[in-house]
Amino acid sequence: MSKNPPLAHAEVLCGHIHSDNEHCGHTLSDADFMRYSRQVLLPEVGEAGQLQLADAGVAIIGLGGLGQLAAQYLACAGIGRLTLIDMDKVEVSNLPRQLLFNDADIGLNKARVAKQKLNGIASHCTITAYETAFNLATSAHHLADILQIKQQGKRVLVLDCTDNFATRQAINRSCIEAALPLVSASIAAFSGQLFAVDQMQFPSGGCYHCIFPAQTRVSQSCSTQGVLGPSVGVMASMQSLVAMQLLLSMDSCDEPKSALFGRFWRFDAKLLSWTAATLTRDPHCDVCGSKEVRSSSDKPSKL
Repeated sequence: MSKNPPLAHAEVLCGHIHSDNEHCGHTLSDADFMRYSRQVLLPEVGEAGQLQLADAGVAIIGLGGLGQLAAQYLACAGIGRLTLIDMDKVEVSNLPRQLLFNDADIGLNKARVAKQKLNGIASHCTITAYETAFNLATSAHHLADILQIKQQGKRVLVLDCTDNFATRQAINRSCIEAALPLVSASIAAFSGQLFAVDQMQFPSGGCYHCIFPAQTRVSQSCSTQGVLGPSVGVMASMQSLVAMQLLLSMDSCDEPKSALFGRFWRFDAKLLSWTAATLTRDPHCDVCGSKEVRSSSDKPSKL
């Protein structure tokens, strides 16, 4: 894995130069160094990596079992900006697995409540909450913040934490069209799924539509199949871990990008086992099959 250097040095990570100039020479404050000391101790993170997290932006779509926990992990890890998107309200049946909420929150919007509570435990994090549904018509509005961060040359991600097939298709298409990396997770009954998509970094890995075309009939979800809270927690933790590794460039250079991209992980919560399959792009995919993107060398390539 690549190691973030001290701020006094510069290192080229797969075409991207990290140096003390990138963070305008600033370093972690003493308070932040103490707060994030266990992360900073990791050679794959270091002070430079922690500053990268502070500059990063993540959009979390869906603040249910997966999203509310991922939001806590990322906010408390030092992510600088979170965008929370969910139109749903807290229900009593959510409480056994959506531990950010309690009885007093029932009937309130999840994104709004999550923002209020995260502001109390991660005051450094700038949080925007949208209480409306994510779809192709609203995507530009919902993703405006992280697109602005991306234009500044900083790292961004989208986390799909929803359990609605149509919404997941809309998220996937929006990320492909905006060239945003996507980390998708789901869990129903005892079966979890996790994968990451980035058409700029790893186009051969395809997209969500390559795996589940729009005409796919999907009947499984938490609401129809049931789920145990700890199973949801496992998937949310793994989704957050993949997100942090991508934001820290831990997939770069001395580790193949396919270590994080190009893999479809399945979790069997009964057997406590993981299996992985290789993802390949469908050349006839309606979403990514005919897109022209730029590779890391800035040369146009046809997917």
